[in-house]
Amino acid sequence: KFAARGLGNCYNNGHSINYAATNTVSVLDPDFFILTFLFSLTVWVQLLCAFRYGREDLDVIGLSFRKDIWIQHIQIYPPTAGNKPANTPMQDALMRKAGDEGHPFTFIIPTNLPCSVTLQPAPDDTGKPCGVDFELKAYIAKEADNPEEKITKKDTCRLVIRKIQFAPDKLESGPKANILKQFIMTDRPIQLDTSIEKEVYYHGDPIPVKVKINNETNKVVKKIRISIDQTTDVVLYSADKYSKVVLSEEFGDQVNANSTFEKEYKVTPLLANNKEKRGLALDGRLKDEDTNLASSTILRPGMDKEVQGILVSYKIKVTLVVSSSGLLGSLSSRSLSLIFFCIISVVQ
Repeated sequence: KFAARGLGNCYNNGHSINYAATNTVSVLDPDFFILTFLFSLTVWVQLLCAFRYGREDLDVIGLSFRKDIWIQHIQIYPPTAGNKPANTPMQDALMRKAGDEGHPFTFIIPTNLPCSVTLQPAPDDTGKPCGVDFELKAYIAKEADNPEEKITKKDTCRLVIRKIQFAPDKLESGPKANILKQFIMTDRPIQLDTSIEKEVYYHGDPIPVKVKINNETNKVVKKIRISIDQTTDVVLYSADKYSKVVLSEEFGDQVNANSTFEKEYKVTPLLANNKEKRGLALDGRLKDEDTNLASSTILRPGMDKEVQGILVSYKIKVTLVVSSSGLLGSLSSRSLSLIFFCIISVVQ
């Protein structure tokens, strides 16, 4: 028998990989986790990045809905010759618990691999959800990857880890956009300018949206609506694209005819308000742990879009609801919308 200790989250800041333990009281900064075993056989560890895009139970009828993106094996017992990195403080702590039977190891994960993304299942869905995941497997076998060799369940230990990204250190100024529109029966336009002060916001942070209106028409702006859409682009096996509204709020501020208006509204998109939306992209989920809305995909130079599996982006939409006279003199409404993009990411 053998047991795995440590390793729960994998944080990627674009330059290096750090591991954080989940089975300990405090989360530190380890680079390894410990495998303890009680007998002398060849023991391998495997780290697999894969993309699942279909129901797991359909695999048994000969249809494969899983694509391996990256895989690596390491033999940890008997130990192999070669230089090994120095132990980290977390590794030393785990080694003191494991004793002489503990064997440390590390994987160097390429920075061009995708982050963990899970598509939120419906409440009655069963099995593994679709998305990109990283699975660490320790097992006893004669060879690292021999499909003809049967590996029993009792000789295997599996652990799902989560790879997430940090936002870049240097932040650019936030996006801005404007639109000018002239309605029928008016000789003057209405202008809408919107902006946010920075391009990156962290999970749970309120996003201040600055709205500026120059209403030169004889119409009245009845209310202002701000919404945030999450766009999920599945690029690995198809060209599917899904858009989900993760926030929609209305504000009753009115802008009279021939007047100006300027105000900053704070909105906060949260997963807690979107628990029932099937297909919503989330940061990779671990067992018994909560997660967030998926971070925006940051494509760096040299990255292959298809390897990312799922691309996630967010757009902010500001809509003005403008009153106008109908054919019978009653009030109808028209809208003026403006869309721009922002990045939602994991805190640095």
